[in-house]
Amino acid sequence: MHLSKKGIKGILVNGTNGEGMAMSVAERKLVVETWVKAVEETKQHLMVQVGGVPLPDVIELAKHASSLPVNSILCLPELYFKPTTSKQLIEYLEIVGEAAPKTPLLYYHFPVMTNVNIHMGQFLESIGDKIPSFVGIKFTSNNLEEGAHALHADNGKFVIFLGNDQLMDAASVVGFDSFIVTTLNIFPEHIQQLLTVYKNGDILKARDMQEKLTSAVIAIMKHGNWVQSMKTAMTLLTDFNIGLPREPLKPISSDAVAIMTKELTNLGYQPKVKHY
Repeated sequence: MHLSKKGIKGILVNGTNGEGMAMSVAERKLVVETWVKAVEETKQHLMVQVGGVPLPDVIELAKHASSLPVNSILCLPELYFKPTTSKQLIEYLEIVGEAAPKTPLLYYHFPVMTNVNIHMGQFLESIGDKIPSFVGIKFTSNNLEEGAHALHADNGKFVIFLGNDQLMDAASVVGFDSFIVTTLNIFPEHIQQLLTVYKNGDILKARDMQEKLTSAVIAIMKHGNWVQSMKTAMTLLTDFNIGLPREPLKPISSDAVAIMTKELTNLGYQPKVKHY
């Protein structure tokens, strides 16, 4: 309800910050079922990330999502027997698509975390109609040259969501208009205003707004990995206590929380005093 009131049109669950890969299959199903009930009221698009586990579990999670009123499925690549070619990745996604043939399928491109470095432009140029349910990708990368190729692949056939919080203004310049970024949970009004300002042609103001967002991301990220630090920031800057990260991740130290609080305050934010 909070994000809906802020104008956020869609929800991605069991992704990176949702720590889907740290949960059991049963827990992931429960999260999806809970969100299905939530979006009945908010009418938001519900995207479910089903990858990051052995293929039999991916298939089970895809089938589960497709049995519910889920709007789309997002899937990481195989993380042990990693695909190294577009052909291998397509063959993997064909299996996922066959498990949920009526639910739109997207690929989750996050090479820093997966070490799967298949070029997304070339991948999208080669996939054609091999997977009838396939509609696009989440592009979590800073390689905007590759991202631009993906945007224009097969005459712009596919939807491309950018997953990089610090490049939204630059990505808009090369044609991105869809975003799935963690900081929408923390600064939804700021990000939506940034995109509106860019669409209205005020590139300099959009750049300034991006720089403010980037400064906040830098202040947050220096204290741990993405999940550890962003969960802390969400607890400090929203009305929700997000809780601690799951093992093997550890919460950041109390000293790091104090430094983050001070730096965010210096940037003009008002972190809350929270107990961990």
